[in-house]
Amino acid sequence: MNDNYTHINTALQTKASNHYAGIRSAWVEIDHTQLIKNFALINADTPQHLKKLCVVKDQAYGHGAVVVAQAAVDAGYDYLAVETIDEAIELRDANIHLPILIFGEVSDAEFAACLVYQLTCCVNDIDKAVRFNQLTQEYFAQASSVAATSSQTPMAGQPTINIHIEIDTGMSRWGVRWDDALPVIEYIANECEYLHIEGLMSHFAMSDEADKTYANTQHSRFVTVIDAIAQTDIQIELVHMSNTGGLLDLPHAHFTMIRSGILHLGVYPSLVCKRIEGLAPVMSVKANIPALRQLHEGDRVGYGMHFTATKSMQIAILPIGYGDGYPRVRNEGYVLIHGQRCPVVGGNAMDATMVDVSHLPDVAIGDEVVLMGGQGDEWIDPRDLVKWKKTVCYEILTGWRARLPRRYV
Repeated sequence: MNDNYTHINTALQTKASNHYAGIRSAWVEIDHTQLIKNFALINADTPQHLKKLCVVKDQAYGHGAVVVAQAAVDAGYDYLAVETIDEAIELRDANIHLPILIFGEVSDAEFAACLVYQLTCCVNDIDKAVRFNQLTQEYFAQASSVAATSSQTPMAGQPTINIHIEIDTGMSRWGVRWDDALPVIEYIANECEYLHIEGLMSHFAMSDEADKTYANTQHSRFVTVIDAIAQTDIQIELVHMSNTGGLLDLPHAHFTMIRSGILHLGVYPSLVCKRIEGLAPVMSVKANIPALRQLHEGDRVGYGMHFTATKSMQIAILPIGYGDGYPRVRNEGYVLIHGQRCPVVGGNAMDATMVDVSHLPDVAIGDEVVLMGGQGDEWIDPRDLVKWKKTVCYEILTGWRARLPRRYV
């Protein structure tokens, strides 16, 4: 192919890519109006003196990090949180200027990105604090040198980077153990002049369970650390422990800032935690029927032949399977078509799921199917998929793959 044809073909592919993007007949739908409403409802339910942090890690649990982050900004939130540096950079590149906390441990190379993009990270041990303090000093020295040679205004005062220290109160994951915490905090505060301890945090392991015994144990351990800090001259502005479960059920653990993870998405972490009237799921998963098939008695369906027709029946083949994040099921679960439940038959595949539509006389190719969400008077909640997949709602929300386009309505 000569250069002219290559140029033309590239231009046509680019035009086609832009034109056909997102037209797949299976998709994730995000109700932006409900998202805004959910933020407003949480704001009304939360004491006004508290600062609010919105967690948007893993593409805001599959909903789209930039869209949800901007909604949080518009709702008056004070902070955002992600898990990785790349997630934070995506927000900065989208002109999101709220402070962003990196939950996960960061490497030396990642810490350099925190400096460039003005991100807040967790520093939980003295060795790392010493290294990060040195890196911060070198970064600001270089920045001052560049400013001096380019006639820019030099930085005023002692430059620092904000950090949070996480206290492990019994989850045995990130953080410094609660009974070892004070010496670490004092060392960083007194010896690491370029690190500013803006926040102190912990994380509940069981805040959304009916039995709050362990949550209260964790809370007591965290308070022990806070009380010990109060005996020093160390001042920490942001103290936060409550995830969504703690936000709903543990008001004594709100401290100065709460963290909303999936609550603003309209999903509760458990069946027993407090409800906020009007809060509703933002995400639906939908498809259009691409094919219908008539089965005869004795016909079998799907890999492993787990379903055998006992009579003449009609099935719809849906263009979505476990490769898209739908649970891998066998004769379990249902979808909604024409506002009615249509049971899954056989074992679904990576790219297809078969459902019984024999009771729908007017079903047709192109009809809309709801795999999660509402249609008519029926509703498929994320927790229904939790039962079929035998998992947790967090995995259901984050499990919808990127090959399913997101449509915002």
